This record gives sequence, structure tokens and C-alpha cells, in this order.
Amino acid sequence: MAAYPLTVGFDLDMTLIDSRPGIKAAYEELSARTGTFVDAEAAVTRLGPPLEQEIRRWFPEERVAEISDLYRSLYPQYAIAATPAMRGAREALAAVAAAGGRTIVVTAKFEPNAKLHLTHLGMEPDAVIGSLWAEAKAEALRAHGARIYVGDHTGDVRGAHAAGALSVAVATGPCDGGELRAAGADVLLDDLTEFPEWLNRYIAEGEEGAEGADPSEAASA
Repeated sequence: MAAYPLTVGFDLDMTLIDSRPGIKAAYEELSARTGTFVDAEAAVTRLGPPLEQEIRRWFPEERVAEISDLYRSLYPQYAIAATPAMRGAREALAAVAAAGGRTIVVTAKFEPNAKLHLTHLGMEPDAVIGSLWAEAKAEALRAHGARIYVGDHTGDVRGAHAAGALSVAVATGPCDGGELRAAGADVLLDDLTEFPEWLNRYIAEGEEGAEGADPSEAASA
């Protein structure tokens, strides 16, 4: 595969998009359709892992595949329009492009739905790879030569490290700054509004200089 001067991977939920309102609406519709209570308010505090992990909380194992498929079929109608971009998301993607780099989105979300979100919000990464979680994300990161992976979950930290990439964590999701630091995040930012400045420093000073930012200054999510 061709070598690129800079490829940066981004997680999707709670990194580039605030998917809580949309996912809440989708779970509420799922509950109405199935007659099974799903605590949507609680579910949106646990975003990151694959859908099936949440579905198992509410449905028996023999129905997990069926209910997951139903949820994914409901998702475009109920979740896409309700989901905004996170603060700084567009600017973060633009910063990589301005540096002559490529952006990829690597997410546990069902890939067609991930693409719907990005299209709806006018975000245009160079590639979108779905249905990968935690260490499995390394597969796509390595395939695209990503040197940096940006995410909000400890699973994203593990995925970055498994790929030999720099883990840049944003404290905007279910894991607070302390959890992200304990998981081994190399860089910790409050949110993506800080990413362009950090990236400029990374490019100018190299990885060692970029890691020099004091993570203790980042707020907990």
C-alpha cells in the first residue's frame, strides 16, 4: 500500500459525533416495537462497545442477532437527523487535510450507518471502516498506515496501541480523563477543539514534543 506522510484515525461515537440523542431515540423505538423495556438513558452512557453488548442486557442470547438487526434497520430513520457533530470535529478533520494528511474513521458502529452520519453532517474522511472494536481496530489502522488514533474510550486507547499508533484521547465520552490516562493514552485533550493546535505541535516537534502536553490539564468527561 502506498505510504502517506500522515494518516490519522478517528473514532466516531462521542469523538466526532454526539450520537446520544439519536441512539436514545433508536432504542426507544426498538423498545416500542418489541415490547421489551430498554433503558435508553442508561444505554447512551455506555457508548463505545459493539451494539450486541448492550442488547444482551435486555434480550436473551438467542434473540441478540435478530434484535441487533432490527435496531440497525431502525437506526437511519430515528438516529441520523438527531445526531450533531462534536465541538471541533470538522476542524479536526480539516487540520489533518491542511497538513497534507489523510483521515480515516474506524468505529464499532455498523459501517453503513456510520457513513450516513458522516454524510448527513458533511464530513468527508478518506475512508470509513465499521464493526471494529478495541484491539480489532488495529486491523484497519495498520492497513491504512495510521500513525495516530483519536478516540474517547479506553477501547480506543487499546486499539491504537495494538496498531503501534499514538493514542490521542478526548475526554468527551463515557471514560473520564483518569480512566483514559490509566489505560495508557499518550495524549489527553479536553475535546477536539484542542486537536488542531496539538497536531501542529506534533508535526513541528515530532512525537516526543507532542506527547509533552500535560494530560492533567484535561477535564474529565
